[in-house]
Amino acid sequence: MFKLTFLFLWLYWLLGNPIIAILVLLVVLYLLDRRFVGISPSILKPLKRLSRIRKLKAHIAGSPNDVSAKQELARLLIERKKFKEALQLLEPLQRTLEDSAEYWDALGHSQAETGNVEQGIASMNNALKLNARVKYGAPYLRLADIYANTDAEKALDFLRQFQQIQSSSCEAYYRMAQLYSKLGRQNEAKEAAKEGLMMYRTLPRYKKRSERGYAVRLLFKK
Repeated sequence: MFKLTFLFLWLYWLLGNPIIAILVLLVVLYLLDRRFVGISPSILKPLKRLSRIRKLKAHIAGSPNDVSAKQELARLLIERKKFKEALQLLEPLQRTLEDSAEYWDALGHSQAETGNVEQGIASMNNALKLNARVKYGAPYLRLADIYANTDAEKALDFLRQFQQIQSSSCEAYYRMAQLYSKLGRQNEAKEAAKEGLMMYRTLPRYKKRSERGYAVRLLFKK
């Protein structure tokens, strides 16, 4: 805190304007976080994604039978939480991609987010039958989220299956702590947070960067 105060005062003295000094300080903190910590979101990634979406839409307009382009566009739309638009792309591809676990996962995710929860569950389970490690186990997390408010034990079971695939995932421990809290099992919630933090400390530096956000949340849970 002292260093930040000193840096702000130095910028204020240099620039002569407290508002500009605060803005510059925020930019410096953001750049340092992106370089060394990795908690704050990327500013450039959403812009690159929007640019790619525009290009794919233009390409598909001229080549409406390009299945790969439609899959990529649907994936990007899902990242932007445009689930209804993604679903309109994915549903007509079912016969063509019936053997693709990635397709069923994307379809199920979109179905669940647009209100077709039962269909979404069936599609994601189909994806896991085709490939239990599809999207690095992401369907297990989505299914855990779906069951979190109706069947916490089933949600925990999906989280445990996810952990078998992603044994170094702070997110799994965080979600498990959340579910234990919902069940009123506070001691187990704290233990899950503790185990997640212990696991985080053993990770190599490159892996810690991607897991740091959830590690911070686990710290508060603990």
